[in-house]
Amino acid sequence: MVLNSEENYLSDRKDRIKQMRDLTKAEEQVMQVLWKIRKGFVKDILEHFEDPKPAYNTVSTIVRILQEKGFVNHKAYGRTHEYFPVVTKSEYSKSHLSTFVNDYFSNSFEKMVSFFAKEKSISLQEMEDIMKIMDSEVKKQKSKK
Repeated sequence: MVLNSEENYLSDRKDRIKQMRDLTKAEEQVMQVLWKIRKGFVKDILEHFEDPKPAYNTVSTIVRILQEKGFVNHKAYGRTHEYFPVVTKSEYSKSHLSTFVNDYFSNSFEKMVSFFAKEKSISLQEMEDIMKIMDSEVKKQKSKK
């Protein structure tokens, strides 16, 4: 069975998300900027860093590493490259959170929420908001059955 190009793209994207590696702090900072600006040259990315800004070559190297990891791609204009994310912030967040919950809370979101509630890291208002969201999701999922 031969997949068409859109099916290939979606299949490759799902595989890439499953194999997604965590980003270093510096890589994540660059990705945060790219997710915000959607596309840009290294100089554009640098503009969004606070002082003291990293060196141009440092950001350029990080962007190339992100490209090797499959997080960004580029469009070439001669010797200059305009970079854009190919992994959405939502996709990375989901993957990163899943790894975090698996590694620290035995793959249990219940244990994670319980931990933060017991450590008083979650305010009463936040707990009430979470409960409303959960109640709404329970109702949605029950109505699908």
